[in-house]
This record gives sequence, C-alpha cells and structure tokens, in this order.
Amino acid sequence: MRTAIVAIVLLLFACAEPPPAYEAVHHYDPARDAAKDIDAAVAEAARSGRRVLLEVGGEWCIWCHRLDALWQEYPNLAEQLEANFVMVKVNFSPDNENRQVLSRYPEIPGYPHFFVLDADGSLLHSQGTGQLETDDHHDPEKVLAFLTKWAPAR
Repeated sequence: MRTAIVAIVLLLFACAEPPPAYEAVHHYDPARDAAKDIDAAVAEAARSGRRVLLEVGGEWCIWCHRLDALWQEYPNLAEQLEANFVMVKVNFSPDNENRQVLSRYPEIPGYPHFFVLDADGSLLHSQGTGQLETDDHHDPEKVLAFLTKWAPAR
C-alpha cells in the first residue's frame, strides 16, 4: 500500500506542469501590480543567482527613454544587466504612483531611479540615475561601473 501511495505521489509530481517562466517587466504600465512584479523578480533572482534592479519612472520621463536607448545602443551593457540582474520597471505617474510599494524604499528625488535588491528582496542600494549621466545622455562607462559594482559576487 505504501509503495502505491509513493508511486501515485511521484506520478502526480511528474505530471504537474512546471511553474510559468518568469516574464520580465520592461515597460512602465500603471495597470501592473508592482508588488507582485517585485515578488516575482525576487523569486527569479533567488532561482537564478542574480539581483533585482528596480527602475522607477514612467512613459512621461525623457530620461527613462534615454536609458532605454542606452540598453539598445550598447548591447554589452544590456548583456551585463541580463546576466546579473532581474530588472523590473515600476511605474510612477499620475495614473499610478505606486505609493504603497515604493514606501518600502527610500524617497526618490528624481526619475528614473534605481533600487538594487538582493536575491532575498532586501534593499542594497538606492541610486539616482543623474549620477550616471554626462551632458544629455547616460554615460555607458558610468552605467557599466554601476552594474559591475552591484552585480552579485560569483
């Protein structure tokens, strides 16, 4: 009888569908549940040995669009980001300021803003992206230095 129960349990596990693959949040969307997105990113970071990079901003933010352009223009930066971080864009706009979830973190003086979380969800660093700019653009060398500094130790 015991063997039959074990066999049934093993069969159920074998037939169970694997959990859905993590889907990164690469767009600011006021309709999204930022708390759920962050929880999913933390779970993915723990599973994959990466950290979480929250990027807070909105579609209204020119510097947010410039940051998106940087990832496109410099594939090496995008690769560094993907290899070491699970990125989540958290919307901040009149439609949804995400006050409740953002109250977990230090005050944001400007946008876009980064929060680096460890794989357990604890805050490691709060960073305004203005410090990563040169003139009218994000500086690829400064961004690379930031990504390298906050990447998980391997």
